[in-house]
Amino acid sequence: MDMPNERKRTFLLITIPILALFICFNTIPLIRGVIYSFTNFKGFGKYDWVGLRNYIDLFSDLRVGKSYWFTFKLAIVSTVVVNVLSLVLALALNSQIRAKSFFRGAYFLPNILGALVVGYIFNYFFTYILPALGSMIGSEALSASILSNPKTAWLGILAVCAWQAVAMNTIIYISGLQTVPEDVYEAGGLDGATGFKQFRYLTFPLIIPFFSINMVLCVKNFLMVFDQVMALTKGGPAQSTESISYLIYNNGMSGGQFGFQSANAVIFFLVIVTLSVAQMRFSGKKEEQL
Repeated sequence: MDMPNERKRTFLLITIPILALFICFNTIPLIRGVIYSFTNFKGFGKYDWVGLRNYIDLFSDLRVGKSYWFTFKLAIVSTVVVNVLSLVLALALNSQIRAKSFFRGAYFLPNILGALVVGYIFNYFFTYILPALGSMIGSEALSASILSNPKTAWLGILAVCAWQAVAMNTIIYISGLQTVPEDVYEAGGLDGATGFKQFRYLTFPLIIPFFSINMVLCVKNFLMVFDQVMALTKGGPAQSTESISYLIYNNGMSGGQFGFQSANAVIFFLVIVTLSVAQMRFSGKKEEQL
């Protein structure tokens, strides 16, 4: 008779420590960050309350505006590139090919590696190996490191972000493709749906939920890009690749703008939440229509 109570007590004992850790390392720092956003705190020493001044200054700070522009540009382009490549790979790896288990493992490998480690490896590749190859083949465009050019440095970050993100998105798409019944393809084949028509009218509508998940995760992850920027360019050259997360870290921790960048972090948090909710609602409506 006491078994249900024992189970509830056990679940409660498991939940309480996890909740305490979450509050300690997530909720309390979040609240303190919001409080600091209304001050001129430099990260040390005393501080004064400045009200909404930090939030007002954010909208007139050109460096902040430039970082938002770079981050959104990178997020949009990366999301499109990653989802196109992931979907193509998933279709290939879900087909009847030999050693597809090996290929799935091989394509998932980049996701296992640490972003900073991968970033430093690609930094060496873009700085030394690619220019050497460019000089060998007589290409002026490749003879100089793309990371040293403000117009092309973001492409290096895009390549590294996409290379790592494709792995997880491909796995999610494969999971979605495996939920599509074979009967659907057989019926579609009788109606003349083959090739691209089969994908457009049969496959894609049935994997819309998985597409929605990938889109939300991609946008969120790319908006929060930090490791790749840290390893490849450190925001340079000329602050052309300074993401919002890197700007918050760099100027907040070592630039004496802890309060100001806390306000930036609060706004950035609200932007990400708003975009994620909007994406989920839009995707939900599309799923209902289908």
